[in-house]
Amino acid sequence: MRASGATAGGLRGALDWGSLGPLRIRARRVAEGVYAGAHRSARRGAGVEFGGYRAYTPGDDLRWLDMRSFLRHEHLLVRQFETETDRALRLVVDATASMGYRGSHAPGAKLAWASLVAAALARVAVRSGDPVGLGFIGGLASARPVPVSGGREAFERVVDSLEGQSARGDALADTSALDRALGGLSRTARRGSIVVILSDLLDLPSEASDRLSAIATRGRVLVVVQTLDLDEATFPFHKAVRLKALEGSAVVETDQSARDEYLARLRAMQAEWRRALVARGAHFLTMTTDRDPTRAVRSIIEAVR
Repeated sequence: MRASGATAGGLRGALDWGSLGPLRIRARRVAEGVYAGAHRSARRGAGVEFGGYRAYTPGDDLRWLDMRSFLRHEHLLVRQFETETDRALRLVVDATASMGYRGSHAPGAKLAWASLVAAALARVAVRSGDPVGLGFIGGLASARPVPVSGGREAFERVVDSLEGQSARGDALADTSALDRALGGLSRTARRGSIVVILSDLLDLPSEASDRLSAIATRGRVLVVVQTLDLDEATFPFHKAVRLKALEGSAVVETDQSARDEYLARLRAMQAEWRRALVARGAHFLTMTTDRDPTRAVRSIIEAVR
């Protein structure tokens, strides 16, 4: 059973903020709550790796002279080091149609909750001195990606883009959606970058797990946060219910008798994602939109340390 909406929760294709807005204020409050807790910067420090030798030139730091080379060959060489200074935070938010769902017990649609978490993470990154960028899977083409940049303006640009987004599109039908979201990121995100993807992982192409997990290569840190409505995570419907896919045209009429099979398939899907991601060294988290966003952000930060 894939991305579905129930009559109990309504079918919403647009971004439904509910009680989550306004985004700037809430994101700042969530970030402050993270700092007020047991938070440490997600920045892991400037690690160094040996990067080879080069000829000595006057003014070089004498601490890095390679004396063994001088004694053997009578050449002054300097040891070089490459610093892992790229601690850019790259956020990818799923804005396909299924992310527009909001159940009866949710404070907002899945896209709204994911946007709040993303904005709060951006705020934390900026306060930590790290640059941040933002991209989308699906959604409105007018809500353009935010290039990686630092400073207060970076947070404002991220919020502007998130506020202008809406749940649109079908990544299963639009074969280029993942390429647009991940292609440039895979090419430009350097070693040490942190990539956080917030998605319900529903109705994605069959190769999605391979495409996402591949981001964790080349020294990058990847956290995939499966973002589900409580309805999707628990299937709480006790009476006959008509479910219509928000991506695609499938319509299913069912009742509580389908609950066990649905939950078994959901767990199997989550297990497959976890195996694919962990095998590449990535992190997989599952969260529902009734969860306190501050605790959600803390969990993500803990995962990247």
